[in-house]
Amino acid sequence: MIVNLQVADRELMRRMIDFCSGVAYALNGKMERVADKVFLVTPSNVKVSAEERQRLQENGLLQP
Repeated sequence: MIVNLQVADRELMRRMIDFCSGVAYALNGKMERVADKVFLVTPSNVKVSAEERQRLQENGLLQP
């Protein structure tokens, strides 16, 4: 799941990060920042392929 918080206010952003961190923890997964205020949340059994990372980068959702 990609969570884009670029237009969220500070309080909403804090709450969403807390929530998503909890989701990632519950799924034994991870949450990584992929761009300014954009996060990728994945469960432990999901690996994002190089091709998918390239597509996300082309769409501006992943920094090189």
